[in-house]
Amino acid sequence: MKTLKLRIKDRHYKALDQLASEVNFVWNYVNDLSFKHLKRKGEFLSSYDIDKYTKGASKECGLHSQTIQAISAELVTRRKQFKKAKLKWRVSNKKSARRSLGWIPFKKVAIKYADGFVQYGKHQFKIWDSYGLSQYSIKTGSFVEDARGRWYVCLVVDSPKTEKSTGTKAIGIDLGLKDIATCSDGTVISNPKFYRQYEQKLGIAQRAKNKKCVRALHAKIANSR
Repeated sequence: MKTLKLRIKDRHYKALDQLASEVNFVWNYVNDLSFKHLKRKGEFLSSYDIDKYTKGASKECGLHSQTIQAISAELVTRRKQFKKAKLKWRVSNKKSARRSLGWIPFKKVAIKYADGFVQYGKHQFKIWDSYGLSQYSIKTGSFVEDARGRWYVCLVVDSPKTEKSTGTKAIGIDLGLKDIATCSDGTVISNPKFYRQYEQKLGIAQRAKNKKCVRALHAKIANSR
């Protein structure tokens, strides 16, 4: 399995922002519910127990029922991972410095793909299909927002079967810092130093406190890697 990340067209951002706000509402509710149950009973709620309290909420929130179940499962997983009784509150207000980036999880049955569109419930989102999704079997995934406000759909898919290599030769590779790799046949792959080409511009933007420019430069650096 592998994860594919595809960008969603800008015209769908308003609908995605609204769905993300509903996800944050559900997250905060189950987070608070779990904590109150812990204080009252001295034990944690499982994702199965939480699902009993959120049954039927999909009609009111406009979210798929599988999304609400995925939120509960994610909360329980992260609670165990970080060993905390209560996790952080998710903030939807865009003017807040603590705003949480948009996140809308879903399971396999909640999404369909056809003709360049990803269908989630009643919504259809046009994407840039650079992978040819029709050849993959989708397992699960989520809609995610980056720091610049751009939305993507991340899909966990089964990798298509490939024929086994018939190669008979072997080559040794020595990884390093000055050069990324040195091969046994003498080939040297130099370090492209992606950060250096943006270092000066990034410093200027940070000193000018231009947050929009800083976010854009960080995204370019990460994408170059």
